[in-house]
Amino acid sequence: MTLSSDRVRLTVPTRSDTAAITEGCQDPAVVRWTTVPTPYTEREAQTFVDALVGPGWASDREYTWGIRRAGSDWLVGVVSFRTEHRDLGFWLAPSARGTGVMHEAVELVVGWAFSQGAPDVYWECYEGNVGSASVARAAGFSFTGTGTARIPARDGGPTVAWTGLRRADGTPASELPWPPASFPDGAEGQPAAAVVR
Repeated sequence: MTLSSDRVRLTVPTRSDTAAITEGCQDPAVVRWTTVPTPYTEREAQTFVDALVGPGWASDREYTWGIRRAGSDWLVGVVSFRTEHRDLGFWLAPSARGTGVMHEAVELVVGWAFSQGAPDVYWECYEGNVGSASVARAAGFSFTGTGTARIPARDGGPTVAWTGLRRADGTPASELPWPPASFPDGAEGQPAAAVVR
């Protein structure tokens, strides 16, 4: 399934994207803010495509798209929607940050989720991930607080997350302000990665 806008095209990742996925998962920000394996090799990228992407679509458990700039086949990131908790996960390669690509990708996936009947979409990132919070805020999510992350830290232990929610009917899920310290000047260009597995 393809989702697209004027600037971005989302398609299902395949083995032909192995090199791009491997390259993106070398980035220190992706490693820091996600639970992708480290070190990350082409074998991990192939396992991601074969064991997570395909089965996720087939089982209605997790819908994963590769993010590509309009007119290009090179994958610059990944965004997924997990149905159990109606939550997003995403990462973006350094070369595409600060361009608005991730914001458009999130808008496309959230719109798709709503069109499938989801009443809301949940977002979380590990506390301090300014880039991910910036994307969620720009995409209309309400900040719903700080708490224990649904997805454990890399070592399997609990960790703290910022959380947000966007409702299909457009009503704010919370009146809580976004953490003021998390949006310094230039935050929109910071690394964008929500919690992904």
